[in-house]
Amino acid sequence: MRELFDKALGAYLGLAIGDALGATVEFMRPREIAAQYGVHREIIGGGWLKLARGQVTDDTTMSLALGSALLKGGEHALRGHTGGDEALLRSIGQAFVQWLQGKPVDCGNTCRRGILRFLHEDTLAGPYNPGDAGNGALMRNLPAVLATLGSDSAFQRLSLAQAHLTHRHLLSDAAVLGIGQLLRRLLGGSDHRECQRWAEQWTAENPAFRFTPYRGCATAYVVDTVQTVLHFLTLHEDFEAALVATVNQGDDADTTGALVGMLAGARCGASKLPQRWLHRLQPAIVQAITDQTSGLLAMAEGLGALQL
Repeated sequence: MRELFDKALGAYLGLAIGDALGATVEFMRPREIAAQYGVHREIIGGGWLKLARGQVTDDTTMSLALGSALLKGGEHALRGHTGGDEALLRSIGQAFVQWLQGKPVDCGNTCRRGILRFLHEDTLAGPYNPGDAGNGALMRNLPAVLATLGSDSAFQRLSLAQAHLTHRHLLSDAAVLGIGQLLRRLLGGSDHRECQRWAEQWTAENPAFRFTPYRGCATAYVVDTVQTVLHFLTLHEDFEAALVATVNQGDDADTTGALVGMLAGARCGASKLPQRWLHRLQPAIVQAITDQTSGLLAMAEGLGALQL
């Protein structure tokens, strides 16, 4: 259990590190980053959001909102009590509403539209929308993965249900499940070579996400995001090397950074994360992540192989 906690905490803290590092250069092009920073490799804040040093964006705070909702009512629902699915999703939707009403530093248009639909129409999912192929559902799914370790069915249903609150698109669904499956493997001890083999096999089965040759696009379109994440994650075994290469690609660098940080952090564990980056994160965020990691793993342990 200690090793699993180290890997799960590494994933969650890695997500926040990648978020904070990448936010500085979000929406910049690689040549612009090079001209201004050379190689961007330190958590310094700033960027278009004018962040404080160590501050995170919606990637981390939406994840924390999801995790909070799961800890408040998830185990009851995940154990299959009558009405549990709907009650849990309403709890998640309400957590997203509270998050939005708290005026976060940033919120993607698709996430905002879905949260407002839930608020005003009381619907847990919208219809298929060709504009929903962004990365907003993918970026926040980590707590759902942690809460459902040990149950394939619970993982799939909870991941898609939380995604559909804001995003209803087959590419978003595929990315949420695929990256979630990879995270589960890394939490289970898969190494760099196994990660490479998984990416090769998964993209063969999901050709829209093929990343070889890499096209150099790192936008919020979920295909670009996943291609960027898998390219740099499989290219670099070292956590820092993978993350620095990713965020210097620019574009949606807070989210690509967060996702690479999550996966590479699960691969190496919290004990091997760069200390200078950890010390730059805001202490309240580190504490919230640590607390949620413990709680979500306890929930998963309590659920065992029970189905959602």
